[in-house]
Amino acid sequence: MIGPGGREHAIVRSLLADPAVSEVHAAPGNAGIAQIVPTHPVNANDPDAVTALARALAADLVVVGPEAPLAAGVSDAVRAAGIPVFGPSRAAAQLEASKAFAKQVMAEAGVPTAMARVAVNPGEAADALDAFGAPYVVKDDGLAAGKGVVVTDDRSAALAHAQSCFEAGGTVVIEEYLDGPEVSLFVLSDGHTAVPLAPAQDFKRIFDGDEGPNTGGMGAYSPLEWAPAGLVEEVVERVAQPTIDEMAKRGTPFVGVLYCGLALTSRGTRVIEFNARFGDPETQAVLARLRTPLGGLLLAAATGQLGTAGDLRWAPEAAVAVVLASENYPGTPRTGDRIRGLKKAEKLEGVHVLHAGTALDADGKVISAGGRVLAVVALGEGLEQARERAYEGMALIRLEGGQYRRDIAAKAARGQISVPRVRNGAGTGAER
Repeated sequence: MIGPGGREHAIVRSLLADPAVSEVHAAPGNAGIAQIVPTHPVNANDPDAVTALARALAADLVVVGPEAPLAAGVSDAVRAAGIPVFGPSRAAAQLEASKAFAKQVMAEAGVPTAMARVAVNPGEAADALDAFGAPYVVKDDGLAAGKGVVVTDDRSAALAHAQSCFEAGGTVVIEEYLDGPEVSLFVLSDGHTAVPLAPAQDFKRIFDGDEGPNTGGMGAYSPLEWAPAGLVEEVVERVAQPTIDEMAKRGTPFVGVLYCGLALTSRGTRVIEFNARFGDPETQAVLARLRTPLGGLLLAAATGQLGTAGDLRWAPEAAVAVVLASENYPGTPRTGDRIRGLKKAEKLEGVHVLHAGTALDADGKVISAGGRVLAVVALGEGLEQARERAYEGMALIRLEGGQYRRDIAAKAARGQISVPRVRNGAGTGAER
């Protein structure tokens, strides 16, 4: 398992629960992962180092978690060494690494998405902002750890974000705003076959009520009782499978997990973005409910055998994940503080804690080491019970300056999420 974050901790836990998996190693891991499997201090973005470690461990499967190693070509190097890899090649990972590239693929594949323009200078950005109007949506074209998106009614703030990207030598994608609730769907792919997981919803803004700047994600829940019937099948048919087919047609087959970030709008389902890996924190909630052994699924994807996977099995319970972040996140986070109460939280019924930005100090104590520090994940008979358990666990954890949202899954638990009625004649075709 390559990666240091919360999704990697969730994947490791699920792999350990697979009876066919005899041994799991992580590189570099974090303080939580190190408690359950051997970890190795390798540079996860170094293809040669990761390949050497995989060879030394005689690994049967390498799972690449974060986007940066994928964009660096880690999967290519390990695959070239003859070791099965769950994670797309550098070329296929461009679906996440470049939003402009993703738009091109979606246009060719006929995938419905927001209308967009690529801007390379302030004049083009200003024209695009005026063409689409408020709310303004400005996205860094490259990787930004989930924080390169600005959605605002303030034109000057939107233009300032674009300008900062230009000054850093980048480009931006400016899009029309998509109304309606958002949905995250992970789709496993072996380059040809698409196997969907259960949908989830995450919370990007730092503060309650979806206020404040975007983050990498402050919480998530699954399942989505309010989602329209047939949504998953629709997304596979109109989004995931056409994208996978287009990537294969280009000679860059997509092997791994395609994250489909979606908006359920008044014009039908639209793609907000693609990621080329498991999303964080949706992974924590989704894998908490998965009962089909994960190791077999990932190996099948890596070896072109997903067509034999069959129907996946899911726990009937709901899952809620609440993220604890460091002080000043998503800016420059405060790190190095002791984290207390972890064992107390883990003892609660239906609760487990997944580490992300954690490390061990010289005394072997768990300390904060990143912006998003951990997630408290809870299962319950329904969303309300899962929420209660997750927040009960979070209340036991102490981190100086730590912050978390109090409203994860609250509207869904109260039945307050509605999907816009699709206007007549909408919902088909791709936006270009």
